[in-house]
Amino acid sequence: MTAIVARMIEDGDPLVFDVTVRDQGSETQHRVTLSRKDLQRLGGGADAQRFIDAAFRFLLDREAKESILARFDVSVVAGYFPEFEQKLPDYLALKRHCDRK
Repeated sequence: MTAIVARMIEDGDPLVFDVTVRDQGSETQHRVTLSRKDLQRLGGGADAQRFIDAAFRFLLDREAKESILARFDVSVVAGYFPEFEQKLPDYLALKRHCDRK
């Protein structure tokens, strides 16, 4: 099972998260930014933590954690995966949530 731990480190605009993805004894670290505009436009009312969790679950369904960029803004995901904005609501609708620290 893969665990996604997202910790907000800056509550400005953009929001900044340190994200750790762990599975089977290994982990990757990511620094992710999310504009408040993108959260409002794409988040469907979800909070930022849930949004980041959903975005990472989307990514992990498409690539290994080691392939996810170490630093990125959520706005670039659709450039790599054009279906991101269309599929994100499905991931947000799932009841899972990331660990908060």
